[in-house]
Amino acid sequence: MLETPEKIRELQRKLYRKAKQEKEYRFYLLYDKIYRMDILSHAYRLVRANKGAPGIDGETFEQIEERGGTGKYLEEIAEELKRKDYKPQAVRRVYIPKATGGKRPLGIPVINDRVVQMAVKIVIEPIFEADFQNNSYGFRPKRNAHQAVDDVKNHLFKGRTEVIDADISKYFDTIPHDRLMQVVAKRIMDKQILKLIKMWLRAPIVEERGDGKKECKGNDKGTPQGGVISPLLANIYLNVLDTLWAVKKIQERLGARLVRYADDSVILCRGNTGRILKGIKRVLDDLGLILNEEKTYVVDARQGSFNFLGFTIGVKRSTRTGRTYPHIEPSKKAQQQIRSEVKRLTTEQYSAVSTEVVIRRVNEVVRGWVGYFRYGNCTKALVTLKRYLVYRMRIYQRRKHHYCSFGYKAYPDRYYFDPLGLYEVPTKAPWTKATG
Repeated sequence: MLETPEKIRELQRKLYRKAKQEKEYRFYLLYDKIYRMDILSHAYRLVRANKGAPGIDGETFEQIEERGGTGKYLEEIAEELKRKDYKPQAVRRVYIPKATGGKRPLGIPVINDRVVQMAVKIVIEPIFEADFQNNSYGFRPKRNAHQAVDDVKNHLFKGRTEVIDADISKYFDTIPHDRLMQVVAKRIMDKQILKLIKMWLRAPIVEERGDGKKECKGNDKGTPQGGVISPLLANIYLNVLDTLWAVKKIQERLGARLVRYADDSVILCRGNTGRILKGIKRVLDDLGLILNEEKTYVVDARQGSFNFLGFTIGVKRSTRTGRTYPHIEPSKKAQQQIRSEVKRLTTEQYSAVSTEVVIRRVNEVVRGWVGYFRYGNCTKALVTLKRYLVYRMRIYQRRKHHYCSFGYKAYPDRYYFDPLGLYEVPTKAPWTKATG
């Protein structure tokens, strides 16, 4: 994680404090901060750290740095912004597989646009952070998915076991531009900042068709996933729901806790689920969004379970203490995904690749998965994954070396961990109150 330079941090603190102290204050003079060299330099470092594929121009970070260095590159961006000549390029659209099947559209701006978006985000994010509610966890500084799951766990402990799993249909792709800009303008009145955001929202989308030809489409709604500024804009828009929840004291009056991670939301209730669901639908209708009624459902967590942020969650009774507790484990889909990826990396097509390279790739994928899913009641899933890793490496080695067998006596499990360096999945869950 890159550390924010103190000068930028001080600017962010001032903006946050002003916004926090004066809820109706609108910020007019922000644009000149965007092309400050320290902010552009930090924005570039953040974008580079995120890596990501090239946009429609095919330009990479390496090409930028070889051509003339980042200093010259950022000076050109700064001059363009000062002259108010900056115009974003079209967004490259690709599709990535979804865990639930099908594909999710991802918009990839060119690096130049990502840097400017990051500079704007650095400046305006503290203003909106002052307005965001504490039930929102997605794409926010010092907040993460585990904190959202902790929130869910804590309210299940408190007896809010009737759960609404709410699904907004194609949220990122359907946000109305005009209404989003109205919400942004409640805080930002700098015309140049608003102009930049409007241009990014309306940037055309370039798709590569099956025949290899490119097709350019207009963009009249949505904020494409993949853009640096998109998660912030998406949070700003759904903060309308969070704020109404707080202002109308839904949690205090109806006993319902809304926990949101971007567009992924669950509501933990003590009854009144029908009334609450109607209220959510009404707010989303006002925002021009659609509640996906086929994927939205109510479950009693004491009798069933629900999925949230890759985990399956329900209330179970401990065989050790006899007490009920929130049981949180990696979902079946999450476990299937990591097994599929490990299998893909150890198939016959990689037999010609060196064992060291294969193990390094497998280790990277598995470490990332374990880093996220080693939480709650994950012991069984971790044990299963560890066994599967050894199983797949045994098959890989047998194919690679053309052995009829790669036996357990000659090559016990420790052979894969110690001499070969395969990542040894920890099989004990970190202690939490949810472990039962």
